[in-house]
This record gives sequence, C-alpha cells and structure tokens, in this order.
Amino acid sequence: MASLTVENYLKTIVHLAGEHEAETIATGQIAAALGVSPGTVTSMLKTLADSGLATYTPYEGVHLTASGERLAMRVIRRHRLIELFLVQTLGLSWDEVHDEAENMEHAVSDWLVDRIDAQLGFPSVDPHGEPIPASDGSIAAPSDGPLADHPPGVPFRVTRVVDQSPEFLRKLSDAGLEIGAEGRLAPPSTEGALVVQVDAGRRTLSADEASRVMVE
Repeated sequence: MASLTVENYLKTIVHLAGEHEAETIATGQIAAALGVSPGTVTSMLKTLADSGLATYTPYEGVHLTASGERLAMRVIRRHRLIELFLVQTLGLSWDEVHDEAENMEHAVSDWLVDRIDAQLGFPSVDPHGEPIPASDGSIAAPSDGPLADHPPGVPFRVTRVVDQSPEFLRKLSDAGLEIGAEGRLAPPSTEGALVVQVDAGRRTLSADEASRVMVE
C-alpha cells in the first residue's frame, strides 16, 4: 500500500492538472498547494518517479504515469464516497465532511469503499457535486462552468463547488446556493459584485467567489 504522503501528492497533482488544464505540473504549484518547501516537493517527485508513478523533469515539472493516475483515482474515489457516506448515513453537513474524509481515505480498504458505493446506490457525485471515479478509475468529465461566466438573466442550477473550505460552504448555504439550487444572475453592478436571485432572495457574491461555484 502506498504511504499517506505518496497518496496525497498523487491526489494533489491530479487536482492541479484539472484546475490548470495542464498535463505537467510545476514544483512550485505543488509546494503552494501542500504548504511545503519546493525542496521537499522535489525529493518526493524523485521518489514518485523512482516508483514508476510519475515522470519528473527538473525545471519543467511532473506528470503522472498510468500507474500513478490509477492510484490517484483510487484515493479520490475513497475520499468522495466517504464524504457522501458521512452526509447520507451520519447526517453531517457538506461543510463538515472534507477534513474527516481526508483522515479516513488512507485507512479504508478498496473492498470497504466498494461496499459503501453499493450501499449508497452507486452515486455519480459527492456532496459538493464532484464526480466520483468508478472502481476502474474512469471518471466523468464535468460539463458545467463557473457562475462568474454565466450570462445574466439566464436560469442556472448549481452543480458543483470547487472550493470545499468550511467557511465558503457555509456562506453558500446561507445564500441558498447549495447543490441543485436554481436562480439567475442580475446584470453586472459597477462594483464588480454579482447579484444572484435564488429562492432565498437576492444574494451578493464577489467575482472570485462566483468562479468557485459551477453551474449549468
């Protein structure tokens, strides 16, 4: 079994690759995401390369091999299914499950995760709308886009939230912008803030906040 540190690096590389729409991720990006020094990242990337999980080129960056990608997807699958289990079975809210799943994802077996998947009815997304990888590592590509880019006046439905910090999720809950919420954007204001009309009323988000909410 891969170590907790190896699994965290692989998962982080996958997330950064999706966020930046790039195959190769720079050392500095990983260091910033994990809150460690670039030297620490370089040492781990060499370890991943020696293990056949990644291809690392100094001063260029790293990309995962097929083996590294499969292992990363296994970790992401565990994380997202655990989050959904905590919400649906234990009644935790969507802003309480991320850190708990971070702790549990390295301890549960793939067998138990498959049982959780079956118990939940083979769900396609986690509590934040993120797609759950299948047991074979495949994952559906989201077709949504940022609320910040959505045309004013056109109805939308919240499908996914890419920032899972508890404070941000609680703000969205207070604004009535949880997964499945529907609404419209008002015309842009001169201050640059976005006014959202939902069932809970009119709510204001900054452009940065709206860029972290995905809609269709």
